[in-house]
Amino acid sequence: MKKLILFLTAAILFAGVAVAGPNDGNGTLTEHTFKHKGIEYTYYLYKPQNLQEGAPLIMAFHGYGSRNIPSVGYGFHPVADQHGFAVCYPKGPVDNKGRHCWAVGYDFHFAENWERDDVGFAVRLVKHLQKKHGFSKHNVFATGHSNGGEMSYLLAYKASDTFAAVAPISGLTMEWMYRELEAKRPIPVMEVHGTLDNTSKWNSNLKKVDKWGPYIAVPRAVGYWAAVNRCTHEETEELPVIRNKVVAHRYVGGINGNEVWLYEVIGGKHSWAEKDMNTAAEIWKFFSKYLK
Repeated sequence: MKKLILFLTAAILFAGVAVAGPNDGNGTLTEHTFKHKGIEYTYYLYKPQNLQEGAPLIMAFHGYGSRNIPSVGYGFHPVADQHGFAVCYPKGPVDNKGRHCWAVGYDFHFAENWERDDVGFAVRLVKHLQKKHGFSKHNVFATGHSNGGEMSYLLAYKASDTFAAVAPISGLTMEWMYRELEAKRPIPVMEVHGTLDNTSKWNSNLKKVDKWGPYIAVPRAVGYWAAVNRCTHEETEELPVIRNKVVAHRYVGGINGNEVWLYEVIGGKHSWAEKDMNTAAEIWKFFSKYLK
């Protein structure tokens, strides 16, 4: 009997099943692995109870060097429970510095001649999840914080046939992306960014003075996608103030009703902006406009 109990315990741990805490949703969070081009990735999947067939899926990418990724949650679980979507948290393999990250072309990664097909991994993982769990073939979205925000921009450029919309949070468009890549098609984009972010600065940094490498200003990056989507005009709104004032710049009138949103967190720093608003709910408000 003792051996049987130990075997069952090991099986449960191997499956990685964990029930989300009472304040972080009522569904289940499970751990899995997925191999792409010889590299084994880990990912965590949150599914609300009684999730319907064809449910939407959000891919949420962590920041550079993030640890204990499944506990982050980004506040999505209660929102997922309410609106009926799943959330996948992929975990990037480590770089030569031993930090979990996404390959978005930072200067110090280029210097190490370090390459990895994280975009291909993300696309393949989405297809795997759709087949295994019956998620929607169309309602797939990407978001992420910091390095995960850069990953979201990269997916907008390279994988718009897989993702219906993206929402980078404190993310950057690297200069190399802006100069070398072209959007395959119009895709809705939402950015949330603090004006006093000292890690991923609001204004451009083209002098290679930090480890990331040159990147363009946040308003310019968002303006690119407003142009790609052929948005015709801007609407602004101030959100109810909780800590910092948040000004929503919404570029509307785009192709197929596409919009591009920039949430300017006045005085905000490098964060998910969860103390300034319900960021997860605002992201879903944006994504839900593009459900098919």
